[in-house]
Amino acid sequence: MTPFVSVIIPTYNRWPMLCDAIESVLGQSYKDFELIVVDDGSKDGTVEKLMSYSSALRVLSQLGRGVAAARNIGVRWSSGRYLAFLDSDDLWEPGKLETQVAFMEAHPEIQICQTEEIWIRNGVRVNPKKKHRKPSGDIFRASLDLCLVSPSAVMMTRELMERLGGFDEVFIVCEDYDLWLRIAVDTPVPLIPEPLVLKRGGHGDQLSRSTWGLDRFRAMALQKLLRSGLRGERRTWTVQALANKVAILAQGARKRGKEEEALMYEGILAEFVSEELNMDWVLRPLLVTR
Repeated sequence: MTPFVSVIIPTYNRWPMLCDAIESVLGQSYKDFELIVVDDGSKDGTVEKLMSYSSALRVLSQLGRGVAAARNIGVRWSSGRYLAFLDSDDLWEPGKLETQVAFMEAHPEIQICQTEEIWIRNGVRVNPKKKHRKPSGDIFRASLDLCLVSPSAVMMTRELMERLGGFDEVFIVCEDYDLWLRIAVDTPVPLIPEPLVLKRGGHGDQLSRSTWGLDRFRAMALQKLLRSGLRGERRTWTVQALANKVAILAQGARKRGKEEEALMYEGILAEFVSEELNMDWVLRPLLVTR
């Protein structure tokens, strides 16, 4: 029987945190799901330990291709109408799937939604800063500065995922930022206000902490978006966001004494700044850094 929801967990050297994540899925009040764990070449015996779950989940393996590829492989091997992702260091509250399935079924025009979440840092609950507050509906402009959608909080239709082509495997980080922006261009992302995800952080192997210069990859995503043919005010907002990222990158390069690198970053904008845009407005962030 085809499951209604496919749950996909990518992982790399995360045992026993992965075990906790799996248990939070198996403990869901909603049961019409399949669980797929994609191991990205773990060296801590993850695959062998997963065998103890028997038929409760499916295990797929790849060798060091990254989280974007891991999620994409999970999607390709899944069969549910809806897709839900869970990072292996996060947890779900028992009613997470039930709440989202009910919401999606009650609003058939909706293709994606996310829930609120509780942040845990080194075992202690913390409050997100104002800039991290999740918007609802048309989230595009708010999401340009930083990622405001959590993979662990999302449920989306398979149709939407296939139309967008999945996560871009070129991105070793910020692959979610890239996908959510491509979705938010023309697709609302409603927020269910219940905090149904426990987002655990503070550990050293978080991708956001282990990779230098996240704005490099955010700038890549913005360039990609602009090259896709974005028009109107959304293009203007995106060029401004790119200018802000470029200014940060150029400033960082200059602090490290790398003037050529700074000029390379600043040259990125030349492809996208056209006569119809207010040049002073777009380039102001760069002038401030010099």
